[in-house]
Amino acid sequence: MNKILIWSITAALAGFLFGFDTVVISGADKQLQLLWHSSDAFHGSVVMAMALWGTVIGAIFGGIPTNKIGRKKTLFWIGILYFISAIGAAFANDPYVFAAFRFIGGLGVGASTIAAPAYVSEIAPADKRGRLVALYQFNIVLGILIAFISNYFLKDIGENAWRWMVGVQAIPSFIYILFILTIPESPRWLLSKNRDEEARKVLFKIDPTAELKDIMDDSRENGVTKHENIFMKKYRFPLILAFLIAFFNQFSGINAFLYYAPRIFEEAGLGQNTALLSSIGIGITNLIFTLIGVALIDKLGRKLLMYIGSIGYIISLGLVSASFYYNWGGLSVPTFLFLFIASHAIGQGAVIWVFISEIFPNHIRASGQAFGSSVHWVLAAIIPSLIPMLFSEIGPEVVFLIFALMMVLQLLFVIFIMPETKGISLEVLSENLTKKNIKKHDIKETSTAGII
Repeated sequence: MNKILIWSITAALAGFLFGFDTVVISGADKQLQLLWHSSDAFHGSVVMAMALWGTVIGAIFGGIPTNKIGRKKTLFWIGILYFISAIGAAFANDPYVFAAFRFIGGLGVGASTIAAPAYVSEIAPADKRGRLVALYQFNIVLGILIAFISNYFLKDIGENAWRWMVGVQAIPSFIYILFILTIPESPRWLLSKNRDEEARKVLFKIDPTAELKDIMDDSRENGVTKHENIFMKKYRFPLILAFLIAFFNQFSGINAFLYYAPRIFEEAGLGQNTALLSSIGIGITNLIFTLIGVALIDKLGRKLLMYIGSIGYIISLGLVSASFYYNWGGLSVPTFLFLFIASHAIGQGAVIWVFISEIFPNHIRASGQAFGSSVHWVLAAIIPSLIPMLFSEIGPEVVFLIFALMMVLQLLFVIFIMPETKGISLEVLSENLTKKNIKKHDIKETSTAGII
């Protein structure tokens, strides 16, 4: 188990770079807009959102290298993309070059949401899979926190502070590249490529008592062909699940908030320095409640965490909207947004990448994750890019009210559609979720829970 934990943490470090890359731009937000005299529309949709559009492309096509060259090699090249992006953006002298290098980093983010969860889910025992895959989300929020702290300490070093903010990511990117060379390839991916002997060696390292035949029989079910794809009728239910959980994740407003946290706090009446400090507090809250989510996901299950998160979303977003509408001022908006981030961390944050990595069969897992990640990142690119304009046109109170109403719909999704996947082997999940008639979406646990 110690080896599995180390390999899982190493793969999940892609999430640290994901979180850092996503949020580090928030510290340079206004400085870059003033430097290049950008309109709200250009600044939001190009300078700020170009990394997210790169993420969309990385998510759409990231399943290809994940399937073709393997999980490990894909993770290695993701590190290279992060490194190039950090160096290039730091030395950019106009918004177009800056946006181009941010786009490259976005490719790494998008691909990492496929390769890292797939890798960890495929080496983890069923009863520990939730918390091990959730290490990816933990690393995301750790990266977010470190980015907020880094921005705070670099903000006063001069007119080129933004260059240091985005360039410092080159250091953890280089370390990650070295670490990823130490992990083995996923045994399930090796089996999908008929490299049985290599898979047997890796499986022996993971669990000397495990039977390769059990996984081979489940991974190579009758009826599986090379020409299958995620849009076939029998995969409709897992496809719907991936779409809905990704859709609601972004319509909570989480990425819009993370990208513009300092700006939102300033809109609420806080000074610039206080706004940046509040952003660090958001990062700490995110980290603490993600740890709680990681600790509970295999004990309470995915659905209960989503119940808790959905109700917390509705309450917190409703209160944020009311705070702006009634001009409550003071620390009301930061307080309610702290509740919002805690609700996200323990619910959607802890669950989304675990859940999407579980619901598709082994042979189309990367393609299924690519679909779910693509939905997530298309919305993550569109929604934050509209925030500066929406705040100006309809006001933050309406924006946050819309997010709150969407979370009511998420709660209904959790109640009536979402199945529980806790403690069930990937192969049993595949068999149950692809059945044509799933009564009440109930998946029964079987004796295969010990199979990795």
